[in-house]
Amino acid sequence: MLTLPPLSLYIHIPWCVQKCPYCDFNSHGQHGELPQTEYIDALIKDLKQDLHYVQGRRLDTIFIGGGTPSLFDAAQIGRLLAEVDKLVPFSDNIEITMEANPGTLEHDDFEAYCKAGVTRLSIGVQSFSSDKLNLLGRIHNKDEAHIAAQKAKVSGYQSFNLDLMHGLPNQSFDEALSDIETAAELAPPHLSWYQLTIEPNTLFHSKPPQLPDDENLWQIYEQGQKRLAALGYQQYEISAYAKEGFQCRHNLNYWQFGDYLGIGCGAHGKITLLDDNKIVRTVKIKHPKGYLAADNYTDETTEVVEEDRALEYLMNRLRLMSPIPKVEFEQRTGLTRDTISDGVKQGCAKGLMTESDEHWQLTSKGHMFVNELLSQFL
Repeated sequence: MLTLPPLSLYIHIPWCVQKCPYCDFNSHGQHGELPQTEYIDALIKDLKQDLHYVQGRRLDTIFIGGGTPSLFDAAQIGRLLAEVDKLVPFSDNIEITMEANPGTLEHDDFEAYCKAGVTRLSIGVQSFSSDKLNLLGRIHNKDEAHIAAQKAKVSGYQSFNLDLMHGLPNQSFDEALSDIETAAELAPPHLSWYQLTIEPNTLFHSKPPQLPDDENLWQIYEQGQKRLAALGYQQYEISAYAKEGFQCRHNLNYWQFGDYLGIGCGAHGKITLLDDNKIVRTVKIKHPKGYLAADNYTDETTEVVEEDRALEYLMNRLRLMSPIPKVEFEQRTGLTRDTISDGVKQGCAKGLMTESDEHWQLTSKGHMFVNELLSQFL
C-alpha cells in the first residue's frame, strides 16, 4: 500500500543573462531589472496554495534551480528560505542547493548565499575550455570557473557540485578528459558529467553544431568513467558522481519516486495523497508575466493512475546504480511486487537485471540498455 515518502521542494527562478543555444529549460533572457521582490512574494503565495500537499511532513531537501538563481540577491534568497521554513518546517539536516553560474557570482556573494541558508552550490561550469564555452554561449570564462570552485570550497558550504558536459562541438577525446582532470583538481565533493544532447526548440536544433561521432563519444564516456572512478568519484546515478557521503539527496529523492512540491514558473511537482490513495503531478504557470499576474499558480494537475505507476517508478528508479528494494516499489506505487513479475522475468532472461528475495538489480548490460529494459514493462 502507499506510504508517504520524504518531501522535497523545487523552486524555479526562470531568468538568465542570456539563453544558451543548447538549453530547453524554462528560462528567459534578462531584460532590464529583475522583479526580485515581486517574484519572491509570488513564490511564497504559490507555496501557501500547496500546503495541503504537505500532510504533516518536514522538508528534507530544497533545490533552487533555473534559469540562473544567482541573479537574485542573497538577501532575497534568505527572505524566501525564511518564509518557506515558517510554512513547512525544515528537517534538522536539510540540504538546500542553489544553482549558480560562475559569470553571475561576484566573489563576495559566496558567503552571503551561505549565510542566507544555502548549504550546497551547484555551479554550471560545463567546460574549462574557453573555446568550448564560447560555442556553448556561456557568459563566463575558464578563469571565472576556477575562481568560482575555489571560492565555494572556503565559503562555508557543506558541499558543492560542478556541472560538466562532454560530447561538445568539435571536442576531442583529450579535451573531454582534460575537463575531468581540471575539475578533480578543484576537489568538488560532487560532479555532474553528462553528454550534450540536441533538444527540440533550441538554437542548436535549428542550427546543429558538429558533434563528435558515436565512436569518439563512446571512447570519451568509457574512459571518462574509469578516470572518475580512479579519482574517487562513485557513480550513483546515470550522470552523477560523488565522493563517499556527498550524493545529492534532493536528486536521490526524485529518482526514488519521492514527493516534491514545485513552485515557480513552470515548476513540476509530484505528490502522494494517502487519504485518496492517489499520486498526482502538478505543473505551474510557465511564463513569468502570466505567473506574476496569477491568483492561482497551478496550470495543470494530473493523476498517475495505477496502471501507469509501475512504469513511472521504474523510469525514475532505473537511473540509479543501487539495487531496487521491492519494499520501496510497493510503498511508492501502492502496487504489489508481483505486478511487474513478468517484466522482471523477461529482463532477467535477457541479462539486463537480476533478482533476489529483497531486491532487483540492473546488470552492467542493463545500465547500458535501460530503454530496452523498460520496454519489458509496457
